[in-house]
Amino acid sequence: MQTHLISAEHLTIERIGEIIRNGYKIELSDDARQRVKSCRSYLEKKIVRNRKPIYGVTTGFGALCNVSISDDDLAQLQVNLIKSHACGVGARVPNEIVKIMMLLKVQSLCYGYSGCKLDTVQRLVQFFNADIYPVVYKQGSLGASGDLVPLAHLCLPLLGLGEVEYQGKVMSGEEILRKKRWKPIALGSKEGLALLNGTQNMSAFAVWALLQAQRLSDWADKIAAMSLDAFDGCIEPFHACVHAIRPHQGQIETAARMRELLQGSRLIANPKKHVQDPYSFRCVPQVHGAVKDTIRYVKSVIDTEINSATDNPMVCPDEDLIISAGNFHGEPIALPMDFLAIALSELANISERRIYRLVSGSRGLPSFLVANPGLNSGFMITQYTAASIVSLNKSLAMPSSVDSIPSCQDQEDLVSMGANAAIKLYKVILNTERVLAIELFNAAQALEFRLPLKSSPAIMAIHDAYRKVVPFVLDDELMYPHIAHSVEFIRNYE
Repeated sequence: MQTHLISAEHLTIERIGEIIRNGYKIELSDDARQRVKSCRSYLEKKIVRNRKPIYGVTTGFGALCNVSISDDDLAQLQVNLIKSHACGVGARVPNEIVKIMMLLKVQSLCYGYSGCKLDTVQRLVQFFNADIYPVVYKQGSLGASGDLVPLAHLCLPLLGLGEVEYQGKVMSGEEILRKKRWKPIALGSKEGLALLNGTQNMSAFAVWALLQAQRLSDWADKIAAMSLDAFDGCIEPFHACVHAIRPHQGQIETAARMRELLQGSRLIANPKKHVQDPYSFRCVPQVHGAVKDTIRYVKSVIDTEINSATDNPMVCPDEDLIISAGNFHGEPIALPMDFLAIALSELANISERRIYRLVSGSRGLPSFLVANPGLNSGFMITQYTAASIVSLNKSLAMPSSVDSIPSCQDQEDLVSMGANAAIKLYKVILNTERVLAIELFNAAQALEFRLPLKSSPAIMAIHDAYRKVVPFVLDDELMYPHIAHSVEFIRNYE
């Protein structure tokens, strides 16, 4: 069993992917335990000796911040907070993303600025290690005081409330605690606020999206190289000298990758009758490269976010301060998530244009990529499907972060809508994957009409592996299973 030690050391997005993919368990380091305990001890002493109200600790929440709470009701205040904020609706957040949420919440609480009790953090660790997935709903967060609604649903089962999925079965929070012989967590002062304030829902979606975006960016280059050869395209636009004089990093990387992928191709070396290719082929370095640069930027922002304490108020023992501030606000990651959705949408856009060229009956390829068009419609409607998906992506690429609807009696008068940006980004990722899978379906078919000339060893290796799951289409047949298998291929092929 592999274990990841939670500590204040830098947590990378790649490491999160490794933890989730390989089923790591997590454990608190000695330093993390000490940070949590020291912060909690400071907070408890501060409550006793402090005469001034402390937001969310000895007062109500949001617009109720001026309502003082008696000492006897401080714990109930935190329970009431979680109950009342669990207002999620819509589809469930996928378990994989819920697990990232739990990991990020534990990580954030262990920096020692939140005031949680150690047993509360440990219960989250137990849920993570036992593959217990709280039922969290996608809709309800404004990305303002963090992700109040989804984090409330994430934490309800700690109290024996809400629902979880365990071993493929949905059950109540009470039932899972009984099954595991765990007692419900008795929340202390400030704990409900520490659990609910934070950006872990948005951040979990962003981490997942970045891991997928990097994979899809890599596939886009491979598939574009196959399409270029199948279309009898030119290699000259990928020459290093072209990109040295416009040295965007992603552009240079993409051109080099395309040259590498097509090294040894007899098709690319074949003399061309045409002078130049359409933009969807000729400008792959510029478009795919811009997507790479966007992923790099977004990754740098999310990397900072997941290594931060984002609840409120912040408990700072070294400065002897408890400060109500705004680290929970989603704006720093809402904008980049919108940017990433736009970039991935463009990756799908250019892919669909290459699909269109492949089925267009030009450059010696048969119309709709079948030997006997007319009797057969061939790959005609695969382009329709791609166009439909691309059109939907364009509407999803409208930024959520430009919107704000004031809430909480205008106390929260500018919200980020970052959770909506996360939901849209999730959809764009899945849509882009589907379009790229359709392009691969078309490119592999088109490539076989170029025989006996072949592409490079790298491209033919992908083609040959693909043919083990998706056949060459001779006459019209059911296409949707082939598209589904194409999606699975680019998701699982190594």
